[in-house]
Amino acid sequence: MSVLTAQNLTFGFLDGVLFKDAAFKVEENDKVGLIGANGTGKTSLFKLIIGEYSANEGGIVRGKDVRIGYMEQYLNCDDNQTLYNEALTVFSDVIKLENELEEINQRLLTNSDISLIEKQVRLTEEIERRDGLVYRAKTRSALLGLGFKEEDLDAKVMTLSGGQRSKLSLCKLLLSNANLLLLDEPTNNLDVDAINWLEDFLIKYNRALIVVSHDRYFLDKITTSTMEISHKKLTKTDGNYSVFQKLKAERELFIEREYEKTMTEIKRIEGIIEQQKRFNQERNYITIASKEKQIERLKETLVVPDKALKSIHFSFKTDLRAGDEVLTVTGLKKGFTNKSLFNNFDLKILREEKVFLLGPNGCGKSTFLKILNKEASADEGIIRYGSNVKIGYFDQNIDKLNSNKTVLDEVWDMYRFMTETEIRSALAMFLFCGEDVFKKVDSLSGGERAKLSLLKIMLSKPNFLILDEPTNHLDIVSREVLENALSDFDGTLLVVSHDRYFINKLATRTVYLTNNGAVNIDGNYDNYLAYKENEAIKTQTEKQHQKPVVNDYKLRKEKASNERKRLTRITRIEAEIGETENQISNLEEELSTPEVSGNYEKLLECTGKLDSLRNSLDALYEEWEALQTEQE
Repeated sequence: MSVLTAQNLTFGFLDGVLFKDAAFKVEENDKVGLIGANGTGKTSLFKLIIGEYSANEGGIVRGKDVRIGYMEQYLNCDDNQTLYNEALTVFSDVIKLENELEEINQRLLTNSDISLIEKQVRLTEEIERRDGLVYRAKTRSALLGLGFKEEDLDAKVMTLSGGQRSKLSLCKLLLSNANLLLLDEPTNNLDVDAINWLEDFLIKYNRALIVVSHDRYFLDKITTSTMEISHKKLTKTDGNYSVFQKLKAERELFIEREYEKTMTEIKRIEGIIEQQKRFNQERNYITIASKEKQIERLKETLVVPDKALKSIHFSFKTDLRAGDEVLTVTGLKKGFTNKSLFNNFDLKILREEKVFLLGPNGCGKSTFLKILNKEASADEGIIRYGSNVKIGYFDQNIDKLNSNKTVLDEVWDMYRFMTETEIRSALAMFLFCGEDVFKKVDSLSGGERAKLSLLKIMLSKPNFLILDEPTNHLDIVSREVLENALSDFDGTLLVVSHDRYFINKLATRTVYLTNNGAVNIDGNYDNYLAYKENEAIKTQTEKQHQKPVVNDYKLRKEKASNERKRLTRITRIEAEIGETENQISNLEEELSTPEVSGNYEKLLECTGKLDSLRNSLDALYEEWEALQTEQE
């Protein structure tokens, strides 16, 4: 069943159309990746779906009972609430039912009105239907999974950072009762562990979703189909991002070959027409007319290949060869008043290595890079650079630019030895063309600022690049260009990134930073995952083979005694369950008799007994399941 259908959808603003004649369907349980260059209309499509924008032509039809969940719906929070209580507001309707049920329970202590009992039963069933028994546990689990710590749950919303507020809004969205989720860059502000949790959540999410993301690893893992907005067209293909890219390349190659073949045929026919015109006979004009119609038919079916979209193109060059040992870090320590970031951090990086630094948010990765760039100081330890090392540093906050300067002056003031033509040519590589070079830096988007920062680094010709989340503000095409530039770079890389696709393509070594040192793993992110899995298996095996700290004979006796007690208790519980179920069955039969159903006092008495027996039965089953789990 379709939850969303778009037909002949056209949308744009006064300055131009974003997409036209778009048609697609989203079925229940579909997981759709929405991709496209920045500014192609991905967010606008979301706003059309939620009804905030109106289409210029065509429209979107939502399926029956579709409940849409969109991030912006959950951005407003009560600053005076705790993090946990604010997340629980998603279940405000359930909480309202619980409060209503509690009020009825209190009234029943002094008033045995049959209508109250009936309402009590209805409310109890409704609360259970809406996950009333587990919603608190689900909320806590989601907050912890997204990277909050246990102690954060009681923090006031007003004390949260911008990134934490975004995570809170994402948590509320995931827990909402929506059956179509619209996710716009959901992995922003999440570390690798939290992204892994989110992936697992969405893979198990048995409803529809559309996700905009530049995280290709994330798209590959969770999506089942892909929509791309490009050249003002929307294309939908079955399969994740990698499958889409493969099919797109095949489709474009086919179109290009068919275009070339058709154009060759048109030129051949045009040659025949020219030849017939030279003969200048009446029968030749009949042939000419026939051939011209043939050309018209070919042109009607001709599909012209799309022109390649403009994208940045650049490369990193070095003008100085560094020594074999580029960086040596020994015993590095850093912390703040109430928090230790890392201790005993040792790291050695050799020339031409591509090292990626991993670790949870807040472990000190960015701080370490700032220490290397002398923007922060370590508490202890030694940092030694090799000979001829020339650093190019990219800060994820991209706040080193002068907001009051133009784009041209921002670069030219740093490289006065270059001519204006040379500077403009360099800017054109990053798509700053024509009048764009006179834009004020403070008017640039995050992606444009990132490109300008990368340009300045490129012109410095470093041999050691230290990059902090360089792909954060870049679209997929720009990320791939950056990957290719860094892949061809003949210098050394040290990168902090949560972009696992990026890490997989470039890393020769990954380093996982902990509170007490670092772990080195040869290879990329997949090698790191394999290492983690092996370590988990090894830890489990070691636990299983640990020598007992008590006497073996005594331990076996205690185990045997406990097992006998457990089995005895299971037998007794099973007997009690059988007896209780018989009593419930008898009471239910008694309730249906005219003697009871027609007598208010007897009906009330039987109903009370039945509730008490059902509660006892639930408790017996819980204990029985716990004892069975204990055996496992």
